[in-house]
Amino acid sequence: MAIDLLWRNYKETKELSYKQILIEKYIQLVKIVAGRMYNYYGGNVEYEDLVGFGIFGLIDAIDKFDINRDLKFETYAQIRIRGSIIDNLRKLDWIPRGLRKKAKEMEKAINTIENKLGRSATIKEIADELKTNETEVESILSEISTLNVISLEETLVSKGDTYAALSDLDSPEKIFENKELRCILKEAIDNLSDKEKMVISLYYYDGLTYKEIASILGVSESRISQLHSKAILSLKNLLALKGII
Repeated sequence: MAIDLLWRNYKETKELSYKQILIEKYIQLVKIVAGRMYNYYGGNVEYEDLVGFGIFGLIDAIDKFDINRDLKFETYAQIRIRGSIIDNLRKLDWIPRGLRKKAKEMEKAINTIENKLGRSATIKEIADELKTNETEVESILSEISTLNVISLEETLVSKGDTYAALSDLDSPEKIFENKELRCILKEAIDNLSDKEKMVISLYYYDGLTYKEIASILGVSESRISQLHSKAILSLKNLLALKGII
């Protein structure tokens, strides 16, 4: 059965057999999103759990998708799947208190430096602010990398039904809000160091893994994790200054 006909049949009849076929057809989307998120959640949660959380998002996307809108289901579904995974991870509350404390201290140090200098903080500057050495700063950045990514993604997903739901994205208010958010994110990214910009671009826009980015930049995966973590903290700082978080 052609996919357009399958969608129309399901939306008109709500027949569970059609819904099951749609789930089976798009289950690969869940595996792709879960696999990508496992790259930085791994060690704290099982891949199968991420897939399970993502399936809830896929089912929700199938139920709420408007086939009459000019929007690809794959685009809509991936946002719902991602949001479902993040929401369920947040409910698990598996992040150790000590790790949260380190993340807060690092975030505060970076905010202090960047708000004072108006540019991305260096590792040495962060070490001086924390009264420690550069090796320790790099170690902490690697350790809190997962938490930083979760924190920023939770923020963006929770903005919204503005950012995540796409349920009323056609309204003038939502168009404006999303355009404004993109502009603010672009400004934030422009303030990053060249290497941080490269990591953000390759990771989020090109969909590469830490290992692939490390190969391109000629550094270790650990170094990529540090750059990613530092970039996320800098982005959070500017978003906070703009009133986004």
